[in-house]
Amino acid sequence: MKLVQSNMNKFLIAIILLSSMFVNAQEKKEFKPTIKWNVRAQLWMRYSDLNEGSLVNGESTSSYTDVSIRRLRIPVTSQLTPKLYFYSIIGGNNHSFKSKNFPMQILDLYAEYAFSKAFEVGVGKSGWQGLNRWNVRSNKTLMGLDSPLFSLNTVNKTDDIGRVIGVWAKGQVGKIDYRISFGNPIAVTSIPTGGVDFANNRPRVKTSSYVKYQFFEHESNKSAYQTGTYVQDKKVFNIGAGFQFQEKAMSDGDALLAGTNLYDMNHWAVDSFLNLPLNNEGAITAYLGFYDYDFGKDYIRNVGANNPTSGGGSDFNGAGVAFPMIGTGTTWYTQFGYAFKKSKILSYPMVIQPNIAVQSSNWDVLNDTMTVYDFTVNFLMDGKHGRKLSLGYQHRPIFDAATITQKDYKGMFVMQYQISLK
Repeated sequence: MKLVQSNMNKFLIAIILLSSMFVNAQEKKEFKPTIKWNVRAQLWMRYSDLNEGSLVNGESTSSYTDVSIRRLRIPVTSQLTPKLYFYSIIGGNNHSFKSKNFPMQILDLYAEYAFSKAFEVGVGKSGWQGLNRWNVRSNKTLMGLDSPLFSLNTVNKTDDIGRVIGVWAKGQVGKIDYRISFGNPIAVTSIPTGGVDFANNRPRVKTSSYVKYQFFEHESNKSAYQTGTYVQDKKVFNIGAGFQFQEKAMSDGDALLAGTNLYDMNHWAVDSFLNLPLNNEGAITAYLGFYDYDFGKDYIRNVGANNPTSGGGSDFNGAGVAFPMIGTGTTWYTQFGYAFKKSKILSYPMVIQPNIAVQSSNWDVLNDTMTVYDFTVNFLMDGKHGRKLSLGYQHRPIFDAATITQKDYKGMFVMQYQISLK
């Protein structure tokens, strides 16, 4: 906490100094800068059926129960002038028994200048990217237990939990909301072996965009991170489309040697999002998206969220709770949830929101369709996300290492408590 407090103080001092500079430059307008900050966390208590051959601290383990801090976020923002906006987040993910030190870092740090509502530009480290709604989303307002991680298709490979340094433009023109981003991916130092992976060459610019048409109420584009569910607070229906492209992003060996095949990364997606308050004071939240990923020939990546294992794994999935989450091929992803009318549970106002999410992917390298199911029930205290208890179960497919066909399903139960200062 001393490190966090020290970082917070440094941020606040820097913002105040910047604010005074810009205010002095614009004395005639008598603008008073605003500074906002918050702290929020997601705590996990979990039971997992682990993939065959998994190791926990070197010991063979078939199932495991653990407690962890899934996410910690400390956002600090300031409207420095009527046109200039500053945004930052200190935070980290997945603090568990595997490490005594929490991985705190600067996740976002950028400035934006608004020429008008239709055209704003930004520079810095951020999640401003294109492709689809869930490529950048608010983890605070998630409807499912966890975010659809497959949409973070370069996560911790050439980005930092979905963030890269770059420049972007965004805006809203009538019912159209758009963003276009030019990012500098993180350089890869490891050499791909055994198949296509991210290339160890000079990183090319990653270009991406997402455009959506808003039929009902407009969503805010102040932040890159889009809302997962508004519950009963907002009537929204959008359709959107986007792409990502990076030249020579992938290779099937040392990208610096002659004879190695290089592949462009080329993705596109279309999706729709609905949040519909009902007359009975309930609400429906729904999402449907189609994704086409091209990382190069037969690329596949097994990912396990907040994985408790230290290695091993005799299945194609690898160790722990991993499954073939990201690859070259196509994906349908859908979410559906129903928020019941606010009622009292143990004399406390509560909104209960059961929901389901399904990812169905036809990855080129697999011989069967990869389908994973997530079931969640949210208990939103006073109907808000600031204090939320979620009970979730993930039903993931297990693929045989020899035949690359599905042979089984395993599960993961999670109880998550989310707390925010506001």
